[in-house]
Amino acid sequence: MGFEPVEPEQRQLLRKALEDARLSVPEVWMKYFSIGGGAGEYEVDAYVNGSLSLPSLQRDILAHAANELIDQLPARPRAPSSTDVHRHRAAGSGAEGSRTGRTGSPPRHRRDPGED
Repeated sequence: MGFEPVEPEQRQLLRKALEDARLSVPEVWMKYFSIGGGAGEYEVDAYVNGSLSLPSLQRDILAHAANELIDQLPARPRAPSSTDVHRHRAAGSGAEGSRTGRTGSPPRHRRDPGED
């Protein structure tokens, strides 16, 4: 089976997403297999490392499995805007930040339900 034109880019983006999320192939394969993926763990590992081609349906199931795992990870801190920094300081945690230019941890990008 040969590579489809989009396969190398899809593989590269999957691999980057796994690395950024610090997910291992065995973790993703377990999720992939549990939602109906048909390739074995070694085949998935070979695909992620560029040694094997997978049909588009299997690649899409693999991407879906990876995205489900990524969605379960905690939100990462985001860079605050100046308004965010002002709010953070007004909340009383900016005393040291006013001297160092730091304001502690920036706010998370996900809001609590019902928060405006």
